[in-house]
Amino acid sequence: QPPAFGFLFDVDGVLVRGSQAVPAARQAFQTLADSSGRLRVPVVFLTNAGNCLRSAKARELSQALGLQVSPEQVILSHSPLRLFNQFHQKCMLVTGQGPVEENAQNLGFKHVVTIEALRKAYPLLDMVDQSRRPKELPPPTTGFPTIEGVILFGEPVRWETSLQLIIDVLLSNGNPGAELQDIPYPHLPVLACNMDLLWMAEARMPRFGHGTFLLCLENIYKKVTGRELKYEALIGKPSTVTYRYAEYLIREQAKKQGWKSPIRHLYAVGDNPMSDIYGANLYNNYLKSARHNQVQAGVKTSLQAASPQTKDHLELRKDRDNSVESCESILVCTGVYRHSAGVPSNTEECTKETVFHGHRDFCFDPSLVKASYIVQDVNDAVQLAFKKENWS
Repeated sequence: QPPAFGFLFDVDGVLVRGSQAVPAARQAFQTLADSSGRLRVPVVFLTNAGNCLRSAKARELSQALGLQVSPEQVILSHSPLRLFNQFHQKCMLVTGQGPVEENAQNLGFKHVVTIEALRKAYPLLDMVDQSRRPKELPPPTTGFPTIEGVILFGEPVRWETSLQLIIDVLLSNGNPGAELQDIPYPHLPVLACNMDLLWMAEARMPRFGHGTFLLCLENIYKKVTGRELKYEALIGKPSTVTYRYAEYLIREQAKKQGWKSPIRHLYAVGDNPMSDIYGANLYNNYLKSARHNQVQAGVKTSLQAASPQTKDHLELRKDRDNSVESCESILVCTGVYRHSAGVPSNTEECTKETVFHGHRDFCFDPSLVKASYIVQDVNDAVQLAFKKENWS
């Protein structure tokens, strides 16, 4: 029978560790695919990575998993930005690493300025690395466009340069060569992708993520101005808009395969309680409240900007058929979350969060980091979902 469920798989710490595939990942996808290598269940890869193209991430996953993954199955942290078309005609400063300019253009942004272009236009702004300081006083910059907003795609390479130039842009209202006048507030729109404080690569301990960079930026801005840095939108896990986009792609995939049964249940498999589990549980709350005509549950009012902004032009909103009833969270022990004594029998054991690793604008609710299930690895997660769905 056609599947009535789909999977949202995190990537780092669930399917791969750095460039190496997690051993259980290939087993899981052998179970998910038929004899011709075609997936029998709709699958979306939901990662907070953003310093690459969707097509490149799809190729990486195809190689790691031993089956064909299409770019349409991949959601990077920035993918929902294609829905924010009110910013697509504005001149936006983009930060991160990798093909940030190409990513922005692929998402619909027509006028983008990179940190490197800004640095070259205003060489006196970047002063920390003495070897990069200009040897002579450069002529005044003319003709450089006024910046109208900032997109933070992911952690940059030279944090001191990006932090300095972003603050300069916000304090100068998009004209960083000007003298400091009254500090504008509210400041220019800031859209941030990927709030993960930490992520898991090949090293034995977690590595700094983009959430750590955001923490630095927020604290510098507040120290300099005495005011809070505000976000026009925060996207990527655990933001609800990202899961709504994932649900839309799951249903589109099912439609493309000719599966007539409506998708009723989603299973979100992740290794990070503060992004994967929090996000899946937050979306599960959203699904429950949506059935009672409420908009969202569990997020501070200031964060809800990400949903109303997309209200009028979200295809997924128009297309929404309300068939999905739940999004269950499954925590694996192969990444950020590790349980030294094996898989705990009680999910309460893993959710006693003593230090809040989530973003500033998400309130900490202990129930949201409590996984529906905890299993050893992604193969066990797939088997668990199959058993619950009576699927083989």
